[in-house]
Amino acid sequence: MHWKKKRVTPLDAALTLLLLGLAAYIIYRLTVALNYRWQWSIIPTYLVRYDHEQERWVANLLLEGLYTTIRLSVWATLLAAALGLVFGLMRTSRRLLFRLTAGLYVELIRNTPQLVLVFIFYFFVSSQVLPMLGIEEFIRGLPPAAQTWIARFSAGPDLFTSFFSGVLTIALFQGAYITEIVRAGLESVEKGQWEASYALGLSRGQQLVWIILPQAGRKVLPPLANEFINTIKYSAIVSVISIQELTFQGLQIMSSTQLTIEIWLTVTLMYLILCLVLSLSVRALEKHLNRGHA
Repeated sequence: MHWKKKRVTPLDAALTLLLLGLAAYIIYRLTVALNYRWQWSIIPTYLVRYDHEQERWVANLLLEGLYTTIRLSVWATLLAAALGLVFGLMRTSRRLLFRLTAGLYVELIRNTPQLVLVFIFYFFVSSQVLPMLGIEEFIRGLPPAAQTWIARFSAGPDLFTSFFSGVLTIALFQGAYITEIVRAGLESVEKGQWEASYALGLSRGQQLVWIILPQAGRKVLPPLANEFINTIKYSAIVSVISIQELTFQGLQIMSSTQLTIEIWLTVTLMYLILCLVLSLSVRALEKHLNRGHA
C-alpha cells in the first residue's frame, strides 16, 4: 500500500496563522489588557515539597491529586471494560431477557446526567451498601501495613467510601458506552465467520473467544481508547464528593492562593500529558494488532 505524502495547503497555513493570532490575543488580554501578574514560581511548591522527617522530596497537593486521578481512572476503566464486555455480549445474545436487560442498562445510564449518578451512588453506597457489608470496619481492622497498601492503590479508610462511590459511578457511566462499542464490534464481524466456526464444531463460547472477539477487538480499539480517555476526564466530576483528585486539589489551592490562571493551566497540562500518554500507548497497540491486516 502506497501512502500519499501530506503537503501543507494554503488553508492549513491560514488556519495555523488564525490559531496563532488567537493565542497571541488571549495572551495579550491576560498580560496587558487585564494587567495580570503571572506568579509561576509558586506552582513547583504545590508539586513537590521537602519532608524534613523523611529527609526527602515527596509529592505535594497537585501530584497527590494526579496520583489519585490515576488510581481512580485505572479502577474505573477496568470495571467499565468488564461491564461493557458483559453487557455487550448480552446485547447480541440470542436470549430476549439478556438483550432487554442490557438495553435497559444502556438507556438508563446514557439518559441520566453523570452528576446526578454521582450523588445517587455516593449517598446510597455510603449510607446503605458499605455499612451493610462492613467494608470500612474491615479495612480499619487491618494491620497498618495492609492499610498503607490499600491507600496506595485506592484510598485510605477515611476516604474509601467516596473513592468506591466515584469508581462505581464512572464505571457504570462509561460501561454503558463501552457496551454499545462492543455490540457494534461484534455485529461488524461477517456472518460467514460465525458460520465457518460453527461448521468446525466450535461452541458459541469458543466461537467468541477464538474467532469473533479477536476480530472485533481490532475494530473497536480506537473508540475504546476514546472512552478510556474520557474516563480520565470524567474523573474530575467526582471532586464534588470530596475525592481528593486533581481537580479537587486545584480548587483547594486556587481558593487559598487566588492564582486562578496558573493553577488551571497547570491542571490542564497534567490532564493533557496523562491523556496523551494513554492515547499514544493505544495507538502503538493498535498498530501492533493490525500488523498483517492491512
